Amino acid sequence: MLTYREANLSDIDMLKTLEQCVIEAERPFNESIKTEGAFYYDLVDLITQERSAVMVGESEGKIVATGYIQIRASKPSLDHDEHGYLGFMYVKPEFRGQGINKIMLESLINWGNAKGISDFYLDVYAENASAISAYEKAGFTSSIIEMKLNTSD
Repeated sequence: MLTYREANLSDIDMLKTLEQCVIEAERPFNESIKTEGAFYYDLVDLITQERSAVMVGESEGKIVATGYIQIRASKPSLDHDEHGYLGFMYVKPEFRGQGINKIMLESLINWGNAKGISDFYLDVYAENASAISAYEKAGFTSSIIEMKLNTSD
Protein backbone atom coordinates (compact mmCIF):
# COMPACT_ATOMS: atom_id res chain seq x y z
CA MET A 1 0.00 0.00 0.00
CA LEU A 2 1.43 3.35 -1.04
CA THR A 3 0.83 6.54 0.88
CA TYR A 4 1.45 10.05 -0.43
CA ARG A 5 2.53 13.07 1.56
CA GLU A 6 4.44 16.33 1.31
CA ALA A 7 8.15 15.90 1.82
CA ASN A 8 9.93 17.51 4.75
CA LEU A 9 13.54 18.41 5.46
CA SER A 10 14.21 15.05 7.10
CA ASP A 11 13.69 13.47 3.64
CA ILE A 12 16.54 15.44 2.01
CA ASP A 13 19.14 12.66 1.94
CA MET A 14 16.79 10.19 0.25
CA LEU A 15 15.50 12.86 -2.13
CA LYS A 16 19.08 13.69 -3.17
CA THR A 17 19.68 10.00 -3.84
CA LEU A 18 16.55 9.78 -5.99
CA GLU A 19 17.53 13.00 -7.79
CA GLN A 20 20.69 11.18 -8.90
CA CYS A 21 18.49 8.34 -10.18
CA VAL A 22 16.58 10.88 -12.30
CA ILE A 23 19.84 12.28 -13.65
CA GLU A 24 21.13 8.80 -14.51
CA ALA A 25 17.85 7.95 -16.24
CA GLU A 26 18.02 11.15 -18.31
CA ARG A 27 21.74 11.08 -19.14
CA PRO A 28 21.17 8.91 -22.29
CA PHE A 29 18.86 11.64 -23.63
CA ASN A 30 21.31 14.51 -23.11
CA GLU A 31 25.06 14.08 -23.50
CA SER A 32 25.59 17.54 -21.96
CA ILE A 33 24.65 16.42 -18.44
CA LYS A 34 27.76 16.56 -16.27
CA THR A 35 29.28 13.19 -15.45
CA GLU A 36 30.09 14.37 -11.91
CA GLY A 37 28.45 16.89 -9.62
CA ALA A 38 25.22 17.19 -11.57
CA PHE A 39 22.08 18.17 -9.72
CA TYR A 40 18.74 19.54 -10.90
CA TYR A 41 16.83 20.81 -7.90
CA ASP A 42 17.16 23.10 -4.91
CA LEU A 43 15.28 20.63 -2.74
CA VAL A 44 15.44 22.67 0.47
CA ASP A 45 13.90 25.64 -1.35
CA LEU A 46 11.21 23.49 -2.98
CA ILE A 47 10.26 21.97 0.39
CA THR A 48 10.28 25.18 2.42
CA GLN A 49 8.75 27.75 0.06
CA GLU A 50 5.02 28.45 0.11
CA ARG A 51 4.85 28.50 -3.70
CA SER A 52 6.12 24.95 -4.10
CA ALA A 53 5.67 21.46 -2.74
CA VAL A 54 7.59 18.22 -3.03
CA MET A 55 5.42 15.13 -2.78
CA VAL A 56 6.61 11.63 -2.03
CA GLY A 57 5.05 8.21 -2.33
CA GLU A 58 6.01 5.77 0.39
CA SER A 59 5.86 2.01 0.66
CA GLU A 60 6.61 0.46 4.05
CA GLY A 61 8.06 3.78 5.22
CA LYS A 62 10.48 4.12 2.30
CA ILE A 63 10.22 6.79 -0.41
CA VAL A 64 9.64 5.12 -3.78
CA ALA A 65 8.21 8.01 -5.82
CA THR A 66 8.73 11.75 -6.05
CA GLY A 67 7.41 14.86 -7.75
CA TYR A 68 7.30 18.58 -7.21
CA ILE A 69 5.18 21.54 -8.19
CA GLN A 70 6.31 25.14 -8.23
CA ILE A 71 4.07 28.11 -8.97
CA ARG A 72 5.82 30.24 -11.58
CA ALA A 73 5.04 33.42 -13.48
CA SER A 74 3.72 32.74 -16.97
CA LYS A 75 4.81 34.49 -20.15
CA PRO A 76 2.99 37.80 -20.69
CA SER A 77 1.53 36.47 -23.95
CA LEU A 78 -0.48 33.77 -22.18
CA ASP A 79 -4.00 34.16 -20.77
CA HIS A 80 -2.88 33.05 -17.29
CA ASP A 81 -0.54 34.99 -15.03
CA GLU A 82 0.83 31.94 -13.23
CA HIS A 83 1.16 28.23 -13.83
CA GLY A 84 2.27 25.14 -11.99
CA TYR A 85 5.56 23.71 -13.18
CA LEU A 86 5.99 20.00 -12.44
CA GLY A 87 9.28 18.17 -12.09
CA PHE A 88 11.27 15.51 -10.23
CA MET A 89 8.82 12.91 -11.48
CA TYR A 90 10.39 9.60 -10.48
CA VAL A 91 9.18 6.14 -9.53
CA LYS A 92 11.67 3.45 -8.49
CA PRO A 93 11.86 0.79 -11.22
CA GLU A 94 10.39 -2.01 -9.09
CA PHE A 95 7.25 0.09 -8.49
CA ARG A 96 6.60 1.15 -12.09
CA GLY A 97 3.50 0.08 -14.00
CA GLN A 98 1.21 0.47 -10.98
CA GLY A 99 -0.21 3.92 -11.78
CA ILE A 100 1.94 5.61 -9.14
CA ASN A 101 3.08 8.41 -11.47
CA LYS A 102 -0.53 9.22 -12.34
CA ILE A 103 -1.50 9.46 -8.67
CA MET A 104 1.56 11.62 -8.01
CA LEU A 105 0.58 13.94 -10.86
CA GLU A 106 -2.97 14.13 -9.52
CA SER A 107 -1.66 15.00 -6.05
CA LEU A 108 0.53 17.78 -7.43
CA ILE A 109 -2.24 19.15 -9.63
CA ASN A 110 -4.68 19.08 -6.71
CA TRP A 111 -2.14 21.06 -4.64
CA GLY A 112 -1.91 23.59 -7.47
CA ASN A 113 -5.70 23.76 -7.88
CA ALA A 114 -6.01 24.52 -4.16
CA LYS A 115 -3.65 27.48 -4.75
CA GLY A 116 -5.78 28.75 -7.66
CA ILE A 117 -3.63 27.26 -10.44
CA SER A 118 -5.30 25.62 -13.43
CA ASP A 119 -2.49 25.50 -16.02
CA PHE A 120 0.38 23.03 -15.62
CA TYR A 121 3.61 22.49 -17.54
CA LEU A 122 6.49 20.02 -17.42
CA ASP A 123 9.54 19.17 -19.50
CA VAL A 124 10.32 15.74 -20.89
CA TYR A 125 13.00 14.57 -23.30
CA ALA A 126 11.54 13.91 -26.75
CA GLU A 127 13.21 10.48 -26.86
CA ASN A 128 11.77 9.41 -23.48
CA ALA A 129 8.80 7.54 -24.91
CA SER A 130 7.76 5.87 -21.63
CA ALA A 131 7.61 9.21 -19.78
CA ILE A 132 5.72 10.86 -22.63
CA SER A 133 3.21 8.00 -22.61
CA ALA A 134 2.71 8.34 -18.84
CA TYR A 135 2.11 12.10 -19.13
CA GLU A 136 -0.30 11.63 -22.04
CA LYS A 137 -2.27 9.09 -19.98
CA ALA A 138 -2.60 11.80 -17.31
CA GLY A 139 -4.03 14.24 -19.89
CA PHE A 140 -0.93 16.23 -20.92
CA THR A 141 -0.37 17.13 -24.57
CA SER A 142 2.79 18.22 -26.37
CA SER A 143 3.20 21.96 -26.61
CA ILE A 144 6.67 23.24 -27.52
CA ILE A 145 9.69 21.33 -28.67
CA GLU A 146 13.03 22.71 -27.50
CA MET A 147 15.74 22.48 -30.15
CA LYS A 148 19.42 22.29 -29.26
CA LEU A 149 22.75 22.74 -31.06
CA ASN A 150 26.28 22.24 -29.70
CA THR A 151 29.07 23.67 -31.86
CA SER A 152 32.02 22.78 -29.61
CA ASP A 153 32.99 19.62 -31.53
